[in-house]
Amino acid sequence: MIIFNVSNYNPATFILVGIPGLEQARVWIGIPFCIIYIVAIVGNCILLYLILVERSLHEPMFFFLSMLAMTDLILSTACVPKTLSIFWFGAQEITFPGCLTQMFFLHYSFVLDSAILMAMAFDRYVAICSPLRYTTILTPKTIIKIIVGISFRSFCIILPVVFLLTRLPFCRTHVIPHTYCEHIGVARLACADIAINIWYGFCVPIMTVISDVILIAVSYTLILCAVFRLPSQDALQKALGTCGSHVCVILIFYTPAFFSILAHRFGHNVSRTFHIMFANLYIVVPPALNPIVYGVKTKQIRDKVILLFSAKGTE
Repeated sequence: MIIFNVSNYNPATFILVGIPGLEQARVWIGIPFCIIYIVAIVGNCILLYLILVERSLHEPMFFFLSMLAMTDLILSTACVPKTLSIFWFGAQEITFPGCLTQMFFLHYSFVLDSAILMAMAFDRYVAICSPLRYTTILTPKTIIKIIVGISFRSFCIILPVVFLLTRLPFCRTHVIPHTYCEHIGVARLACADIAINIWYGFCVPIMTVISDVILIAVSYTLILCAVFRLPSQDALQKALGTCGSHVCVILIFYTPAFFSILAHRFGHNVSRTFHIMFANLYIVVPPALNPIVYGVKTKQIRDKVILLFSAKGTE
């Protein structure tokens, strides 16, 4: 029987390799990553500012949208600054607590993003299918309950992942062939049985997200049925335009996320270089595109953005 010293359980540091196979080009790869990250920060901050100061945007849909923007900022900020430090400064070391913290916020923001999209789908369902009851169903008190509920749910789902990692002994390599700490990627470095990590880390969060996807699909199916029964062509176009931005954001979020997760678990024939590059695009592209999609496809936000910049231009 092998007996591990308690001090060997938690290594002092891990080494993040970056993108295997592209070490020579990492300085250049960092430039588009930095540009997209800046777009994500600026776009989401503008969105939050407009929703905060414009009273006409103090509606349930925009409260959920502001929460989505904050979660996107957490998602990208948890990983991109460290990724850029690896690309540009060779700062590959990350402490064990730092790795756990990064991993927690990465997975927490992913599950929370999914829950927010589900809440937004419910908001659109009530607005289009029961417009006369919209203000009585989605009261400020109800919105607060939804926000607290989905935040607490995401926290309870992801917190056990941290404890599942801290119980593992890391007595072999401490080198992570990635740019950030991901639960199963770190667990595979352990010299112990990680069956419970694989079971919990894959089944629980993924089944939670899949249930969100099913509820979102049901909501939009009911919405489309209601929309195509509208007698007015203008009302039909307005409803489709409002839902169009939501559907775009849903596709932007779920498509790369599921590809990255499934490739990490089952894609043994997928090139590691391609997989890790795609996984990095997933943490920067959706947060950057979300405010752009909403800014272009949501008239209320588009008008406020134009007014904001035209007012600054005339000063």
